[in-house]
Amino acid sequence: MEVFDSPTHYYPSDAMPLDELAYWIAFNRVSGIGPVSFKSLLNYFDGDLPAAWQASSKELAQAGLAQKAIENLTKLRTTSTPQQELEKLERLRIRVITWKDKAYPPLLREIDDSPPVLYTYGKLTEVDQFALAVVGTRNSTTYGRQVTERIVGDLVKGQVTIVSGLALGIDTIAHTAALDGGGRTIAVLACGLDIIYPSTNRGLARRMVESGQGVLVTEYPLSVQPEGGNFPARNLSVR
Repeated sequence: MEVFDSPTHYYPSDAMPLDELAYWIAFNRVSGIGPVSFKSLLNYFDGDLPAAWQASSKELAQAGLAQKAIENLTKLRTTSTPQQELEKLERLRIRVITWKDKAYPPLLREIDDSPPVLYTYGKLTEVDQFALAVVGTRNSTTYGRQVTERIVGDLVKGQVTIVSGLALGIDTIAHTAALDGGGRTIAVLACGLDIIYPSTNRGLARRMVESGQGVLVTEYPLSVQPEGGNFPARNLSVR
């Protein structure tokens, strides 16, 4: 079951035409192509990702891709097209932000391995530049809950956006306290935005977006499951 239910435009930016954006999204789906490999492709093909998408295995190796990534790309080219991914994003009301966009979070951009593509459900605003991460144990005590609610309540009164990971425990309490206090909150996920994890927080995710007070963000493409290896990168983005 999807948490999204009506269409909107997925790329409210003039940084690149949609035909070019399609290839950014397509390459971001290829397992084995991370930020470093993505930069190598952009440099080798002088920013021409459509040419990179059609390139031979030899050219891709010269561009710096590992053999496994080349194999994954070759397989993906036979099963889907870049345009198909855009259609999915439109249907699910998911927006895209890339390295080339002014809306890309400035502090995240400073990280050496910042993700080339971000997927968002809901809108990031200028206010969100003043943000603080609030994370903690999934098995919170009564005292932990009370302290979190008090701290978050005071922060949102000062127009500070609360960032967390939508996990159970302190993350959930932080998001909820921000909403209850009339503030803004951002949930950074370790999976695709068509998969709300944990599923028990689907209602919270919906409330964040539908209230206009929050946004869901991930670096992972659609259908990516919340596997253990994804969480360290998610945690870095939260912080």
